[in-house]
Amino acid sequence: MIKKILIANRGEIACRVIKTARAMGIKTVAVYSDADAGALHVRMADEAVHLGPPPASESYLLADKILEACKTTGADAVHPGYGFLSERASFVEACEKAGITFIGPPATAIAAMGDKIESKKLAREAGVSIVPGFVGEIESVDHAVEISDGIGYPVMMKASAGGGGKGMRLAYNADEVREGFPATKSEGLNSFGDDRVFIEKFVEDPRHIEIQVLADKHGNTIYLGERECSIQRRHQKVIEEAPSPFVTPEMRKAMGEQAVQLASAVGYTSAGTVEFIAGADRSFYFLEMNTRLQVEHPVTELITGLDLVEQMIRVAQGEKLTLTQDEVKLNGWAIESRVYAEDPYRSFLPSIGRLTTYRPPEEREREVRVDTGVVEGSEISMFYDPMIAKLVTWAPTREEAAARQLQALGSYVIRGIGHNIDFLSAVMQHPRFLEGNITTGFIAEEYPEGFEGAPLTGAQKDALVAGAAAMQAMRTLRASDISGQLNGGIHFGDDWVVVIDGDSTPVSITGNAPEWDVAIGKRTLALTTGWMPGDKLLTGTLDGEPIAIEVEPHTVSDRLGIGGSRHDVRTLAPHVHKLSAHMIEKVAPDLSKYLLCPMPGLVVAVHVAEGDKVEAGQPLAVVEAMKMENILRAEKAGTIAAIKAEAGASLAVDDVILEFE
Repeated sequence: MIKKILIANRGEIACRVIKTARAMGIKTVAVYSDADAGALHVRMADEAVHLGPPPASESYLLADKILEACKTTGADAVHPGYGFLSERASFVEACEKAGITFIGPPATAIAAMGDKIESKKLAREAGVSIVPGFVGEIESVDHAVEISDGIGYPVMMKASAGGGGKGMRLAYNADEVREGFPATKSEGLNSFGDDRVFIEKFVEDPRHIEIQVLADKHGNTIYLGERECSIQRRHQKVIEEAPSPFVTPEMRKAMGEQAVQLASAVGYTSAGTVEFIAGADRSFYFLEMNTRLQVEHPVTELITGLDLVEQMIRVAQGEKLTLTQDEVKLNGWAIESRVYAEDPYRSFLPSIGRLTTYRPPEEREREVRVDTGVVEGSEISMFYDPMIAKLVTWAPTREEAAARQLQALGSYVIRGIGHNIDFLSAVMQHPRFLEGNITTGFIAEEYPEGFEGAPLTGAQKDALVAGAAAMQAMRTLRASDISGQLNGGIHFGDDWVVVIDGDSTPVSITGNAPEWDVAIGKRTLALTTGWMPGDKLLTGTLDGEPIAIEVEPHTVSDRLGIGGSRHDVRTLAPHVHKLSAHMIEKVAPDLSKYLLCPMPGLVVAVHVAEGDKVEAGQPLAVVEAMKMENILRAEKAGTIAAIKAEAGASLAVDDVILEFE
């Protein structure tokens, strides 16, 4: 029996493993880098061991140091989480050699499935459907173009050892292959130490659907239904759900049986995931097998009632599975949103810094679950994945699960960094998402010009108007209570004008906290809220319906967030509103002559020189952030006047890279 587990990971997955180990009565050991010295997973574990400097290559990827930490603390098992060493066969072998139980699959299975080229060959031999493509060695860019021409465009180029959305490029023609192939090789080498690339046919209008498998060491393998993971950005999953609104019982059975065939063929044990790409005709093809716990495992847990981390630990101890395939029942619907430190209003650029405010929604058993590795005051570092948390909701139906997700997202308050709560909220109420008509192209198709906030519904506008009026009434009441005021103090009436992004709405508010009557035109709405000046979230009901508005006071206005959008809101007395029309509007400076760094990152390359003439769409520079290379292109034709940053420079957001004439 396992007595002490060292978690060879960080962040939310380390915290997740600690929770289950604690419930099972097993002691835990955390490991940490300099950047994570005060992290939540370090505080939660029974013991903690320092590994080294912040870069993963000098800390979390050092297998020798992790094994040394096991010996020092007496840990008899290692759980790798996901990422880092979780799919490194050599680490599993080192654990076995040291007499330490690895909570995961055997090294042979990891090696077989870790190489995307070899895994496709094995899948074909196991009778699993695979995508048409080239799975051999690609010798050069010209060879890559020749292969792509033969397969037929569009094609996907993938680093053989890639994962997590890194080392992938989509090409619609030979020119894009020539441009993308070297970058794919480079990302594969830099992120995984392997620059081999394979090319396969890109299935248009595809869905990304994966099957969760679970296998013990006694020859028993089952599948636990599917997860729909089609809503992705740059091949990185953003929203997942289980089950899929697209998959029929017959399709589920066929995919599940193929997943089990593959797992059995490679002698797989523990929890693992077989990923498929599905076409509109419900044909499906093997993509890869993830020989570890997936980020999105909670949605499977909520619809099956199983704790997958517990199952992994029990399998590692040599126990048999406690259920058969016939006993696997899918109950209700679960949706997971990944809350990232990124700015959706600026092309989802990564955001780093300290969480000056972090208030997640209240967890409710099964209905609302928050898996996180941060607390208020934690720092989102440039060295690791920018995920803040995973918000998971469950309900009997998909519609109810989405509604619960939207409500929970609206209860988040995060300050200090950019985050994608607004975007996640917008998706949750998007008609196409609610219909279940989603593909991996959803984000690119629905937000082709970028994200500018969700459309404001009539009910949401009413909530903003009523909430703003109540806030102004409370602030004025508080101000009128200040002692020693001249001329009898502050006097105010019931009438105000609420200005939302320049759009004015006259309103009259009567009553007193927490009960207000708000008249908008000929309608009178009943608002109940306990909001007080200083509160960052206004919650309550409007005509009996729950509302949640994030409140961020500015000098002369409030920045209010609701349902996936942010709005500048001012509440003025009627006579002040009339006079405000005479105020001079401040014009933003013209920055069009500069190429600004869109994110904190490292300049990998500058492709132009002073005096060069460039055309729209031409690559100007490459900036690496969060281990991803981002090509910055010219928005219009022009001439380079000056180069302000060279390759190797570390830049902050909005630092100047080059200047145009």
